[in-house]
Amino acid sequence: MSNITKKAWGWVPTLYFAEGIPYVVVMSIAVILYKNLGLSNTDIALYTSWLYLPWVIKPIWSPIVDVIKTKRQWIILMQTVIAIAFALVAFAIPTTYYLQFSLAIFWIIAFASATHDIAADGFYVVALNTTTQSLFIGIRNTFYRIATVTAQGLLVMLAGVLSTYYNVSTAWSCVFLLLSVMFLLLTIWHNYKLPHTENKTTNAKNISDALNDIATTFISYFKQKHIIATLLFILTYRLGEAQLCKIAQPFMLDNLTHGGLEMTTTQVGTIYGVFGVVALLVGGILGGILLAKYGLKKLILPMAIAMNIPDILYVYLSITTPNIIITSLCVVFEQLGYGFGFTALSMYLIHTSVGQFKTSHYAFGTGLMALGMMLPGMISGHIADTFGYTNFFIYVCICTIPSIAIAAYCKKILPNKDNS
Repeated sequence: MSNITKKAWGWVPTLYFAEGIPYVVVMSIAVILYKNLGLSNTDIALYTSWLYLPWVIKPIWSPIVDVIKTKRQWIILMQTVIAIAFALVAFAIPTTYYLQFSLAIFWIIAFASATHDIAADGFYVVALNTTTQSLFIGIRNTFYRIATVTAQGLLVMLAGVLSTYYNVSTAWSCVFLLLSVMFLLLTIWHNYKLPHTENKTTNAKNISDALNDIATTFISYFKQKHIIATLLFILTYRLGEAQLCKIAQPFMLDNLTHGGLEMTTTQVGTIYGVFGVVALLVGGILGGILLAKYGLKKLILPMAIAMNIPDILYVYLSITTPNIIITSLCVVFEQLGYGFGFTALSMYLIHTSVGQFKTSHYAFGTGLMALGMMLPGMISGHIADTFGYTNFFIYVCICTIPSIAIAAYCKKILPNKDNS
């Protein structure tokens, strides 16, 4: 084992654990927090969907991160910002203006998290040689998923348990104080463990060059063949899921008189944060294995179907209000299909990232992918509150039709032999 590999064990797992936590907090925990605090689905979906914006525009400032300071410095700075921001959320929750304060802080967390993603992924490439990068690719993905289980599962469960002893505001304040301490420790650890592999000469370009690169990359991306089909595929592939994910957990937390399942926060944390994440991971692994064997052209349509059809299970849940075991099985099946189907979108982004600006094209693709989650998510709460959960889930199922149809068209334009 080389010296670089030995040292990498000290920072790669914790770095990607740190990358996963804030994303899950602003995308998932914030939804449950606001539902516990009594916000309507309309407000929850609208406000939390705006938090996708930093990931949508991330490709625009990612070149700037490359030329201002080192990636190591960005990592330490962003982790410090996130640690402080978590503490500020904890103090904001019990106040009268908790919504305004917490949303502003969540946006800071989202921006810092997106910037941290840029720096961490860049540092991974700079600090490790090609062999070590290959060795740790599975490790980093695993610890990112561990972060998801920790935040979406264990921390939500902790909030539920604390809510039985204290009021909801106090319970969630304790959770965010714990998050703050966790990130402070991670910051100290990474300040000590991250290797000093960069210097000022590493970033040879200036800001003007970086901005020119953005413009050139943008133009070249939209000059690609079949760009209209590509845009439609990326933006609509998760049209149903983008709305479902904003309402599924509030639906389970809502009381029976409002059409919900009236579950506890602890139960929802267990179902989504543990069982759901494991199913998502298994689906992703299975999807990757089959893609490697059969290629994207053969699997793009089956994967689109696998991701979208299970949404009908929420129609069943809203009509029958079954017990927790049946509910858990439905969530597991839906998340399994989501994980399996999502690999097609990831591979399609790789397939359309070509030529001199391959990396930047992929970054633009991920920004569009975030936009495809942000815009539908913003209106989902209003639709659910206006028409009720059952009708909303039927509407979600209808929204899956365009993604399946466009996947069928993209199957025709994909080459017979691809690099999937």
